[in-house]
Amino acid sequence: MQKDLLHRYIFDNLDVRGELVQLEKTYQEILGDHEYPEAVQSLLGELLVATCLLTATLKFEGEIAVQLQGDGPVKYAVINGDHQQNMRGIARLQSEVSGHTIRELIGEGYMVITITPTKGERYQGIVPLTEPTLAGCLEMYFAQSEQLQTRLWLATSTAKGQARASGMLLQVLPVDQAKSKEDFKHLEALTDTIKNEEMLELDAHTVLTRLYHEDNPQLFEPQTVQYRCGCSREKTIDALANVGLEALLEDIQKHGEIKISCHYCLKDYQFNEQEIRSIFN
Repeated sequence: MQKDLLHRYIFDNLDVRGELVQLEKTYQEILGDHEYPEAVQSLLGELLVATCLLTATLKFEGEIAVQLQGDGPVKYAVINGDHQQNMRGIARLQSEVSGHTIRELIGEGYMVITITPTKGERYQGIVPLTEPTLAGCLEMYFAQSEQLQTRLWLATSTAKGQARASGMLLQVLPVDQAKSKEDFKHLEALTDTIKNEEMLELDAHTVLTRLYHEDNPQLFEPQTVQYRCGCSREKTIDALANVGLEALLEDIQKHGEIKISCHYCLKDYQFNEQEIRSIFN
């Protein structure tokens, strides 16, 4: 079964749209060599799935960042994505992790969703983390920002070297309000029967057939999801140029070279004195 795919679907006679995403390689590459505690791995998996699902709701080209920040053991966690489903993410810890719920991990905090269209103005929505789950917090975001009834189901497995994440989204279509509300209620009840193992292990067609075999779901062509850090030596040079030659030479005198590490993929970029001077020449 091919993983790392986002599936969009609609129904013949129901005013509701749906999405299903199943991730493996993308999720594993985001976890990489970070050695996050299991609870943080699971949180990043849910955040990754949620970002994929949110990105698929965008009707324009651009980028999205979904960030959790608070005063708990996890200072912040963020996933960045774009309309082509290129994803990267990171978590920063400030104390030992002992719980698993979003409140135990993030503490008192917020979810910040930043949408940056390629053309047009940036939009930012902020939602307090008052719900017990990330899915619940995202449903509150949709209720406040888009006024569209939305449900999400998120699942992760953090088995060593076999991490997987999956999620589903249902959302009413802005047409006949009374009908779409009843349609949504019907599909929501069916989707509530899904087990995490089914979302993680079964292919998309089997999942949708099991849930909605009487409602004739129509799948669109799936979209590939992939990890893409975006860092490069050229971008690192641009950042160094903003620091200034004098400060960089002082650092080289102390340490013998300049080493910049990418926070996302942990790749190191090293520069000696000659390379630093060439940047400013």
